[in-house]
Amino acid sequence: MNSRTDRTGQADRTAAPTWRVTETAGLETSWIALGPTALTARGRVAAAQPTPYWLDYELDTGDGFTTRRMHVTARTPDTTRTLDLRRDETTGQWSVDGTPRPDLTGALDCDLGLSPLTNTPPVLRHALHRQPGEHHFLMAWIRVPELVVVPSRQTYTHLRRHEDGGATVRYASGDYRADLLLDADGLVADYPGLARRTA
Repeated sequence: MNSRTDRTGQADRTAAPTWRVTETAGLETSWIALGPTALTARGRVAAAQPTPYWLDYELDTGDGFTTRRMHVTARTPDTTRTLDLRRDETTGQWSVDGTPRPDLTGALDCDLGLSPLTNTPPVLRHALHRQPGEHHFLMAWIRVPELVVVPSRQTYTHLRRHEDGGATVRYASGDYRADLLLDADGLVADYPGLARRTA
């Protein structure tokens, strides 16, 4: 991960990870600027299964790595869809393409389906890549490639730290469990059954 200095003089780290997404026989690359309390990311996904699609996304988080905006464009052989998902930092209210979504009230994060990128913000907010803890979340989960947004209950649990500064964090939603291998910056290196970082 590289470093640069923003206009306020704070050092941001930048990264451009690529993941091989085994569940979709595809790839994802994201350009990430990671600050002390927020991140931005622009990414592209190319998936082959169960149906071919491309995704382009832009994620902007506010203080505490909470979602401010996620914009997604999904292209399939037959259609192009867009999603503008926003969270008002003052009121905590969510909207989808300008329509209020009170069922998402209480959520702080979005979760882009089949993407390892959006596991990072809740991990960073609670430093779960560095210290013990278990936290329960309500997420604005984005189903792809349909770009339908639904509430999702999830749990993240720190399991152990590694000598290289990374950690293993357990992700759980319903009956699903996966032990995520994270690097020292809280980015996913290996998500068993879903994705593995290649660069």
